[in-house]
Amino acid sequence: MILCALLITISVSAQKKKRNAKVSIEVDGVCMMCKKRIEVAALKTKGVKFASWNVKTHQLSLIIDERKTDTLKIQKKMASVGHDTKAIKAKDEVYNAIDPCCKYRDEQVVKDHIKQ
Repeated sequence: MILCALLITISVSAQKKKRNAKVSIEVDGVCMMCKKRIEVAALKTKGVKFASWNVKTHQLSLIIDERKTDTLKIQKKMASVGHDTKAIKAKDEVYNAIDPCCKYRDEQVVKDHIKQ
């Protein structure tokens, strides 16, 4: 009886995960080079079907298969290519390796991009 209840619970939990879930994550960046890096990294994450990052709002809009990935995995992927999220900060050595144009932590770089 307990085994049957456990199997039903597992089955219901698995059904809640969507194949085409729409999610959004805030990802730091400042330019079109950042956009390309963020979107490519997202799309290389297993389970991500669509990725579009907005330069002005910093929102990464995604369609994901929740059975294969989740927002934490995607945020880790963003950090691995040098971009911070609310939950995960990129390691300094990874951030320092991105192009000088993309240094979103530098106030002057951010101001320069706003002027454009």
